[in-house]
Amino acid sequence: MDSDTLEQLVDIPYPQHPHCATVLVLDTSASMKGAKIAELNEGLKILSDELIQDDLAAKRIDLAIISFGRKVEVIQPFTGVSQFEPPELEAGGYTPMGAAILEAASIIEKRKAEYRETGVDYYRPWIFLITDGQPTDMSRGDTRWQEVIQVIHGGESDRKFLFWALGVDQANMTVLRELSPPNRVPLQLKEAQWSDMFLWLSRSLAKISDSRIGEQISLENPTGPDGWGSIPL
Repeated sequence: MDSDTLEQLVDIPYPQHPHCATVLVLDTSASMKGAKIAELNEGLKILSDELIQDDLAAKRIDLAIISFGRKVEVIQPFTGVSQFEPPELEAGGYTPMGAAILEAASIIEKRKAEYRETGVDYYRPWIFLITDGQPTDMSRGDTRWQEVIQVIHGGESDRKFLFWALGVDQANMTVLRELSPPNRVPLQLKEAQWSDMFLWLSRSLAKISDSRIGEQISLENPTGPDGWGSIPL
């Protein structure tokens, strides 16, 4: 495939900048109806508004959204912040979390291949999972569970991506702890702290975009006295 054809197929804005592919894996099952889905939708607008105001983040962060509820769906393929339009998510269905995580890892690998093919440098991608329940498409020890564990833990150890799990409301934190890589415990959202969490996410991504590839950076502690999250016991 020549470069002209590839450029037509893959739209990566600001290719002279390094990029950070970030996929939000969002629970839209029936239990998210009401205030939670409204807060989630508002949070996506906050994330977009904050990132677009940061010059480097607006050029370097690529966002994608995968929802899992009635089905697993790539609601928003990877796009630059300036082209990102927060969707209006609706809640319904079950919680096919396993398939959604596998899809997130898959689209990240495809995005990294696009970066390489177009000569774009990139930071380690992020997978950010938000759920209020537990998976309905896998159980501890079954084939899909083992596959998801291998993808998450192997992806982290091989530096393919960073995986964050956030539980809200009645999320099964034991399951999220087992899914999460050993070096990063899942976080539980404090009540009514949705906006603070999305502000933290936007500031974290902005900080990455202002760093050098491979540089170690310190993120704000989300579990501090004024933080939005807690570590479940």
